[in-house]
Amino acid sequence: IKDEIEIEIIFPNNNERVNFIFEGVYWVKMNLNFGIIADESILQAHLLKKDDKDLINLCSLWKGNVSSVELNVYEILLNSTGGKIKMLTLESFEEAAEIVKQVTQETKLVKSSYFSELTGNKVFFKPENMQRTGAYKVRGAYYKISTLSDEERGKGLITASAGNHAQGVAYAAHKYGVKAVIVMPTTTPLIKVERTKGYGAEVILHGDVYDEACAYALELAEEKGYTFIHPFDDPAVATGQGTIAMEIIQELPLVDYILVPIGGGGLATGVSTLAKLLNPHIKVIGVEPSGAACMKASLEKGEVVTLPHVNTIADGTAVQTPGEHIFPYLQENLDDVITVEDDELIVSFLDMVENHKMIVENSGLLTVAALKHLNVKGKKVVSVLSGGNMDVITMASVVQLGLIQRDRIFTISVLLPDRPGELTKVSQKIAEQQGNIIKLDHNQFYSTNRNAAVELKITMEAFGTEHKQQIMQELEKDGYRPKLIRTNL
Repeated sequence: IKDEIEIEIIFPNNNERVNFIFEGVYWVKMNLNFGIIADESILQAHLLKKDDKDLINLCSLWKGNVSSVELNVYEILLNSTGGKIKMLTLESFEEAAEIVKQVTQETKLVKSSYFSELTGNKVFFKPENMQRTGAYKVRGAYYKISTLSDEERGKGLITASAGNHAQGVAYAAHKYGVKAVIVMPTTTPLIKVERTKGYGAEVILHGDVYDEACAYALELAEEKGYTFIHPFDDPAVATGQGTIAMEIIQELPLVDYILVPIGGGGLATGVSTLAKLLNPHIKVIGVEPSGAACMKASLEKGEVVTLPHVNTIADGTAVQTPGEHIFPYLQENLDDVITVEDDELIVSFLDMVENHKMIVENSGLLTVAALKHLNVKGKKVVSVLSGGNMDVITMASVVQLGLIQRDRIFTISVLLPDRPGELTKVSQKIAEQQGNIIKLDHNQFYSTNRNAAVELKITMEAFGTEHKQQIMQELEKDGYRPKLIRTNL
């Protein structure tokens, strides 16, 4: 179809008719955002008749030829000023990219020689942990709030968040001079709670996970009349988050893979949708913690799935149910989902601190850990580091666990006769092998016969697994028969 075409859609619930017009289109399919593929360029569908409501049910699944359009109903947000289908289109992404510049810092790609050598790919990081609020979430929050009317903003804003979206909404509300109420799970790290308060928001702690906090926030919105800003299940929020993809592609036009963390799916929706609009050959891979893989379960089943429970140290992605409204976009545009174990996040934190001098929170580390899961070589890969809001107590714990996992700290138990000088002999042997003792526990009550044996637990530093084995072998040669035990620092 080369000429202008007008399509009339009749809604079965009220027999209302809405017309759409497409100009110069070679018809392939009608996407959810009504972007039409025409010789690799994207044309927009314009609404000729404006509905009275902000949301109308539109039909978006095409089968057969144009004269037999079959309907699949989705909610698509309309632009109240022009009646145009707005969100998750090239036009809206371009608009969002300009608007979010008012509150974001430039986060240029960082090439990682360490991970490039480790994986055989050209690895780059998109350091959203360097944003003013410590995470990418300010993009979607600010853009969403910019689309609200003065009346909607004036009612006050409310949201639920495990921390990063909370800070984004609080900061955006502060910039607009309006009230913000944030409901956060009781498990939220203290640093995220305090920083959210620091932007002037009222913080309410409720529930153990995000989903419980969100349910309570919706209750308060209904009760108090606040305008609810969903952290991910909103096309406008996802459009704001998708501006990350525009910056990546502008800086690295030939990018092959983009890795994005997934909690509820807002970031993955925006990034994958825009990436596919700009270059369908780019692969966008979502990454979830194994203990909260709600998106993987949903995609495999073909519908939104609620997990019975979640268990992960990646608190920012501990979501039981992905976004219902954005889910069709992910089905269309997300190429795959990788899941990683919490233990992988721990060593990834250590890698980022030691090799890049960066603090990245556990959810942001998902895309770092996933680099080792990509079964490709020689590709240009960008990992989105979604945030860096981690409290120092968690940092200390993660560093210790990482050192233990890497065999750079380990503990042994040896049995010694209870005689003067025995402790010195063991210490000297360890010193000769360049081991560094950091903790000793001398238990004289290991046996009723102290002359036969007392137990000495030694915690020490090593350079890694090979060095650890070397120390153990040398102690074995001297007859100490060292036994590896659990390290407790």
